[in-house]
Amino acid sequence: MVKIAIVGGSGNVGQEIIDALVARNKHEIILLSRKDAPPEYAAPGVTWVKTSYEDPEQLVKILRGVDTVLSFVTVATDPGNLTQRNLIDAAVRAGVRRFAPSEWAASDSEESMPWYQGKLEIRKYLRELNKQGKILEYSLFQPGLFMNYFTYPYPSTKHVQMMPTPIDYHNCRALMVEGSDDARVSLITAQDLATFVVRAVEYEGEWPRVGGIRASELMIRQIVQVGERVRGRPFTVESLKVDDLKAGVVKSSWLPKPTHPSLTPEEADTQAEAMTAGILLGLAAEALKVSDEWNKLLPDFVFTKAEDFLTEAWRGKP
Repeated sequence: MVKIAIVGGSGNVGQEIIDALVARNKHEIILLSRKDAPPEYAAPGVTWVKTSYEDPEQLVKILRGVDTVLSFVTVATDPGNLTQRNLIDAAVRAGVRRFAPSEWAASDSEESMPWYQGKLEIRKYLRELNKQGKILEYSLFQPGLFMNYFTYPYPSTKHVQMMPTPIDYHNCRALMVEGSDDARVSLITAQDLATFVVRAVEYEGEWPRVGGIRASELMIRQIVQVGERVRGRPFTVESLKVDDLKAGVVKSSWLPKPTHPSLTPEEADTQAEAMTAGILLGLAAEALKVSDEWNKLLPDFVFTKAEDFLTEAWRGKP
């Protein structure tokens, strides 16, 4: 048994992983949040702790005795990355052994996906911390893109909020960058990620610094082809020019509107075009293609195949 702190655990991915950890019935879990615990919240083995993340001494006190910290902070709403910086500093002072920063995707391209800029800065902060030797063990958990999003608008997971993507299985249509058909994307179910992270928390060896988790890897055209088989009809595909997308302009007949707990409806409307352009450029640049460091350490883990999952998810749907 280890004591685990989940930061931002009241959100999408954090709740999925909390459920998987609770199901193991062997770990002590504390959930850090800026919010008060909901009146009905009663997860066995989970202690809800409210904090602003701004008081270093309070954070050190909270993290005393914690073995592993898993962060799910929304980096786009963490100015200056102060929350995660404070957590890392407090973790070191409190004697925490392992830290997982808020990654849970993969991107080395802040140019196409600027909302990931904070992830890059925290990577740098952790590298500098360990520059003269290991001060804090950490792993950048990078699973790629949730294939659950392709079941939008139908839920296919308990907590992760469904959102539309440029490949729209519901309406049998897709947007892509010209010439990006063969660009590769890593796909995983939220359920598999949660189960895998539990295995990683219980792994006794040293965590890999870059923690790629490669479940399924498909080319963009293959994701569309899977959709055509699953939905039983051809997709309408629109190819967009790189220069237009780099200018933040999406010249298409439709536009996916982002849905995320951190965005108001008004923000989603105003950011839809820029976010779609960024996602398309990121996919074309293989920014969501991940490595397989964790696969090599836990080789017996059996991942759900994309086509199997999506076939079942869409069975009987109009």
